[in-house]
Amino acid sequence: MSTSAAVPTGSEGAISGRGAVTDRLVEANQRYAAEFADPGMDARPVLKVAVVACMDARLDLHAALGLELGDCHTIRNAGGVVTDDVIRSLTISQRALGTRSVVLIHHTNCGMETITEEFRHDLEMEVGQRPSWAVESFRDVDQDVRQSMQRVRTSPFLLSTEDVRGFVFDVRTGELREVDAA
Repeated sequence: MSTSAAVPTGSEGAISGRGAVTDRLVEANQRYAAEFADPGMDARPVLKVAVVACMDARLDLHAALGLELGDCHTIRNAGGVVTDDVIRSLTISQRALGTRSVVLIHHTNCGMETITEEFRHDLEMEVGQRPSWAVESFRDVDQDVRQSMQRVRTSPFLLSTEDVRGFVFDVRTGELREVDAA
C-alpha cells in the first residue's frame, strides 16, 4: 500500500526547512483547484451523521467507513475524546445542520494511552502558563469510548442522543469493533 506520506529523497521536495511541507500542500491544492467542480452541496451532511474520531494520521475515515464527500461531519482531536469543544461542534452540527446520529471512533495503539495529565504540568514549567484544557489521556480505550458516549448522551445541548455508538478501530487490520455502552 502506498501513502502520500512517503518522504521524497534528495533536496527537491524534502521535508526540511521552513515551509517545505506547507508549500507542498499549497501546490497540491493548486492542482486540485484547477480541476475542481462545485458539487452543489450545502453544509448539511447527506447521511445526517457526525463522526468524532482521533486525529491519528493512520485513520482514513472516509475510506474506512465508505463515506463520500458530503456524507458526514467529521470532528477530530487527540484521542477522539468528547470534550467541551466536541460538544460545541456536535451541537452546531445537530441544531443548525440537521445531523441526528453520532459515531465515536477511538483506535488501538493510541498515543493518548502513553501520556498523562502530567503533560500539562510539563507545559506549564516550559512556557510559564498552565493550559486551560485537560489532556484527556486514558489507559483503557474501551472505557474511554464509553465515557465519550456518556458525555454525548447526557449533554443538555444536543437534540438527538438516541443514536450514539462507539467503536475502536484496529490500526493493524482496519476493522471496527463496537463498544457496548454498558
